[in-house]
Amino acid sequence: MTRIIAIANQKGGVGKTTTCVNLAASLAAMQQRVLLVDLDPQGNATMGSGIEKYAVERSIYDVLVHRAPVKLVVQPTGISRYEVLPANEDLTAAEIELLNVEHKERRLRTALAEVSGQYDYILIDCPPSLNMLTINGLVAADGVLIAMQCEYYALEGLAALLRTIEGVAASANDKLQVEGILRTMYDPRTSLTTDVSAQLRAHFGDKVYRTVVPRNIRLAEAPSHGLPAMYHDKNSRGAKAYMALAGEIIRRGERQDAALSGETAAT
Repeated sequence: MTRIIAIANQKGGVGKTTTCVNLAASLAAMQQRVLLVDLDPQGNATMGSGIEKYAVERSIYDVLVHRAPVKLVVQPTGISRYEVLPANEDLTAAEIELLNVEHKERRLRTALAEVSGQYDYILIDCPPSLNMLTINGLVAADGVLIAMQCEYYALEGLAALLRTIEGVAASANDKLQVEGILRTMYDPRTSLTTDVSAQLRAHFGDKVYRTVVPRNIRLAEAPSHGLPAMYHDKNSRGAKAYMALAGEIIRRGERQDAALSGETAAT
């Protein structure tokens, strides 16, 4: 069964796109079929996957405005072994065009339904703002992976994002839930990091991933090479962290599937 995960945070610079690219590569390395959907007009996930965003003939924009189906837009990533629905600045126009169409918040969900059985995981890189593109990502998803730094302002941003998720779940996607909270740019030497981390654990419990992503120069360098960190330096702490995260997500999914199967059998 395909698991669709939106990676989101309304605050920029928290490692959201880094997480999307590196998690996609790590899942693919574990023999999972993965599609990365770049829903950010900046196209950073596209470029970070080694795809020249201005060279593509079609992009996610064409999918959202019904000019092309997903299967004609996906791009391979070569050694990274996942596929990408690329984005570039054309996507900005979609934000405006979608405001005046019917079922505008369900465009991505409808498009992905045509190919969902072809993938084990679909990861959606949402833009760092609350707009119609983000809403499309949340309506299409089963769960939301929240990437966040352990700092005070991040907690305020988290509260706002949770309200958005609750609103979407109540109005357009009742299965939407928080998939997990990932602590990024983690520095255990600071008291603020440990304090915020403890607050997250106390409030969200097992929703907080055990894996933390450290501050790591290799993670920062990798996008300039158009590669996930594991293909830039597989021994870096950042690459190892995302491999650990992929394993944690797969195990969680297996437990959820087993629990669902048990409930079905009981009824």
